[in-house]
This record gives sequence, structure tokens and C-alpha cells, in this order.
Amino acid sequence: MTLQQLRYIIAIAERGSISGAAHDLFISQSSLSVAVKELEQETGITIFQRSNRGIVITSEGMELLGYARQVVQQADLMEERYKGNFAGPAHQRLAVSTQHYTFTVEAFVDFVEEQALDQYNYVLRETRTAEIIQDVKDFRSDIGILYMDNYNRKIISRALEDAGLTFTPLFTCEPHVFVGSHHPLAGRSIVTAEDLAEYPRYSFEQGTNNSFYYSEEPLSYLPHKKRIIISDRGTLSNLLTHHNGYTVSTGVLSSEMHTGIESLPLDTDEQMTLGYLLHGERSLSPLVEHYISCLQRQIEAYSVDNDIQQQERRDSGLLSTVPSLRRASSNNSTPNKKRGSGFSHCPVAVSRGLCGGRAPRRACRRCSGI
Repeated sequence: MTLQQLRYIIAIAERGSISGAAHDLFISQSSLSVAVKELEQETGITIFQRSNRGIVITSEGMELLGYARQVVQQADLMEERYKGNFAGPAHQRLAVSTQHYTFTVEAFVDFVEEQALDQYNYVLRETRTAEIIQDVKDFRSDIGILYMDNYNRKIISRALEDAGLTFTPLFTCEPHVFVGSHHPLAGRSIVTAEDLAEYPRYSFEQGTNNSFYYSEEPLSYLPHKKRIIISDRGTLSNLLTHHNGYTVSTGVLSSEMHTGIESLPLDTDEQMTLGYLLHGERSLSPLVEHYISCLQRQIEAYSVDNDIQQQERRDSGLLSTVPSLRRASSNNSTPNKKRGSGFSHCPVAVSRGLCGGRAPRRACRRCSGI
């Protein structure tokens, strides 16, 4: 058993195919297959099984992969420590699987900007709910991001338990409805399920796991005669701005959705809890800790931005329709690392005395263009 063989099976698990891993590793597919076969013979287990969906890792292979990652990470650390100036830094890797949320993407951008490395391999997958769970379970991703509410909590929690994953809350919020500014419901202080019944509902595609419990949108069981399935946030933004449909989400408008789109409170007692998934048999790496701290800063920045909007609406006598984000207890938080040059004080927040300027300028929509 060699380090090279361990790196090979890690690459295959991440890529989901031998051909893809061979391309990334710059070796022939036959050479990679032989290396895996030799490792399987040496360990006496079947690591991968082929299916019509590609490579599937077995339960025994999953256990071996967990050990392989630890060995490779320790070897990289040792190499970096003792080779000193005679070799470059170890190849760093972070893979994130997430539902379609802007704060996870912006946190990823922050993470990349703050990691001043010469060699790295970072992956961000905006994907389906079931695939997020599977990615983290199979070690294809280091961390996953999804939401739970009272409706799907039992089913999702059972799926996480079966996969050996843990869920740590990041924040809780009330569901809001996204509509275009031209929509007949635009401008309302609150909307009900009955108000939405006649309009098309936009939902992210979930593949074969197309059940209400795996939907990315809360209250997916609400009656709707018209439904449009999409797979990316760009299409969602275009539909919202050019068609009289709606979607249900956290209510936090992203930068690409901010113009021409309104966020309206939904009359419901339901609450969304967004959090991150980790594998229970895997130790938290410094890169994952750093990404979590970036997530927490994005959430803090959105909270600051929302506080500013709330104050402005109160000052102008308007009823607030700004979503409220309630961050999770600090007991589950990861200490923030030092911010890099990609951040600067938020002048609007400073003038309001809301955060002492801790918010990333990028994440504060009130400071865009400053």
C-alpha cells in the first residue's frame, strides 16, 4: 500500500469516475484501474462498484477512504514541515456542496481570497439536497450546506443519521416570498398561501429524490397549479424579473437578485434553520474551519445590513419587510481567523454604530459601490 494509491482512490471518490480522476491526475485510465485493483487485492475489499451512474464507493471502501484521507493529510503536513524551502507547500483542498444560497458562494469567494497559497484545489457545488448528503457521506465534499424546518426535519435528520453526518445550525429565519417588482403582489406587507395559489411557483430540481421533504424551498406542500423547475440561480432571477411567478426562501436578496425583485413576508409559523453538515468520522481540517468562519461573517454581515434597512424603514414610517436572521448559539461557532486584504470596514454600518465596521464590504448591500 502506497501514498500514491491512497491519493488515487481519494481522487476517484471526489471525481465520481475513474476516467475523470485519470484526467485530473494526468495518467491513463488503465493505469489508474490497475492501481485500484492492486489496492483492493492487498486490502481484501472491494473499494468501488461500477453502476449506470458511474463509480459508487462501497461501505468498506468508505471506511478505507476515511483512513486514506487522514494518512495523506498527515503526510502532506510532514512533507511541508520538513522539506522547508526545498519544496513548495502541500496541495490544499476544500470541497463544498450546498443548496442554492448566495451567502455560501460569497463565503467561498472570501475563503479563496484569504487563502494566499500557490497550490490548491477548491470545489463549490450548488446541487440537489440528496447529493449534498451523499457528497459529504462519500467524502467527495468536506462540508455541506442545507436547511431544515419542522416539516422536513424528521426525514432529513434520519438521512443524516444513516449517512453518519452531523448538522450544526448557522441561523434561523422566517420564510419569505420572492417576486418581481412588477408582480401583482409586490409592495404588500405580507402575503398568504391563498394569495400565491394562482401564480407559478419556481422550484429547484431535485432529480429522483423529488419529494417535498427534499425540496430546497420551505412549504413545498402548499397547493400550486403551476410549477416551473429550474437548476440554477441565474435562471431563477430571470424568471422572477420577467414572469409573474414566485419562490419561497430565506428572504435575503443576493446582489444579482437585488434589482427588480422584492422579498415579502409569508404568513406562516414555519421557520427555516440553515446549517452545515460534517462527516462524523472525520476531523475538522483548518480549511473547513476557515470556511465556516467565512460563513459566519457573511451571516453577520447580512444581519447588519438588515438592521440598517429596518432602521431606514422605521425612520421613513414604512412597515418593515426585511427578513430577520437569528444566528445560532456561539457554542457551535468556530473561532474566526484573521481577515485578509479582501475586507474593509463598512462605512454605513460604522455610521449607524451597528457592528463597529466588522462587516465585509462585499457582503453589505448598502455599501455596494463605495
